[in-house]
Amino acid sequence: SKFVNDKWMIKNGFLNDVQEHKPWWWNIKVQKLNLSAPLILLPEVSCQKAIEILQEKGYDQAPVVAESGLILGMVTLSNTLSSVLAGKVEFSDPVTKVTYDQFSKIGLEDSLGKLSCILENDHFAIIVHEQMQFGGNGSSLVKQVVFGVVTAMDLLTFASRNKKK
Repeated sequence: SKFVNDKWMIKNGFLNDVQEHKPWWWNIKVQKLNLSAPLILLPEVSCQKAIEILQEKGYDQAPVVAESGLILGMVTLSNTLSSVLAGKVEFSDPVTKVTYDQFSKIGLEDSLGKLSCILENDHFAIIVHEQMQFGGNGSSLVKQVVFGVVTAMDLLTFASRNKKK
């Protein structure tokens, strides 16, 4: 059950991590990773176009985000290629047919320790930033904007390049 799983509780903000021997980077904020802006795909992009874009731009994965700003999931080059080759989808199908809809989100103000806990189970996390958006009639809503995609390799690179001396 999830409520007795400490990693799940930490990942979802219900419990603070009580790890005794934390690495030097544990409490540093995610924003210090200094990641480049992600490539975003709209849901109507075809699988073929997604493959072309990812290969051309040198990306392995990209978030799929509706024009409304709703984050629909992640698409990976390998999953898209294998799905097309296996005949599960057509080149002309929208990328949403190969989008992973289970993903973890993390904020810029969250710690690298929390990110580390997420990356123990997930291949990536989507970094989001919340923005207040106001309409002409004074109504407001909070939107999540994709700020980046982070992998275990990004965290490892940060830790090794910025070793505490």
